Amino acid sequence: MSGQDYSGDVEVGGPADTRELPGLTIRKLAVSEMANNAYLLTDAATGEALLVDAAADAPALLELIGDADVRTIVTTHGHWDHHRALPEVAAATGAQTVAHPADAGDLPVPVTRPVEHGDTVTVGDQTLEVVHLRGHTPGSIALVWRGPAGAGTHVFTGDSLFPGGVGNTQQDAARFASLIDDVENRLFGTLPDDAWVYPGHGSDTTIGTERPHLGEWRERGW
Repeated sequence: MSGQDYSGDVEVGGPADTRELPGLTIRKLAVSEMANNAYLLTDAATGEALLVDAAADAPALLELIGDADVRTIVTTHGHWDHHRALPEVAAATGAQTVAHPADAGDLPVPVTRPVEHGDTVTVGDQTLEVVHLRGHTPGSIALVWRGPAGAGTHVFTGDSLFPGGVGNTQQDAARFASLIDDVENRLFGTLPDDAWVYPGHGSDTTIGTERPHLGEWRERGW
């Protein structure tokens, strides 16, 4: 599929959906009984690649990777369903493992590069900004790619932002307040309406689609 054909709607056991953008190719694959999304980002100029969430099904992820030069695997947060395949995929690729220190202890392999809010991660010539979103887990992060002219802005949100709301905070009022404040300030406050959102499960959305509903989310408390 070309970038124009990309929908972001994928099913477990089905093919990846591919988006070709100026400078970067994004491939989205759904894996596991929890329908986790994994994203393979490949820099057009160098062929270097980065995987977001080695969630499960290492054979499927390694097939997605193929001969891509995966240098980095980013884990968006420490929940088990987002890193079950990390040991196998990291061993097969030799990639560095990236996560926030607050969740690093929950991962099944050592984090070779801890990242904090405001840090950057590169894939070839492309730069991804790390956004720390506290609440779903203490160390949840998103990655923001601000592409060249015509590419737009793209954000990989893990389980912190979905179509229709923020991530699950187990009805903990303090965690919910923390997460929705961070999402409002660090995503909605800095990203344009046409920024494309790639979540950890399910369909994609945009910042502009979700922005009008922030007040509703705060009122309902989840």
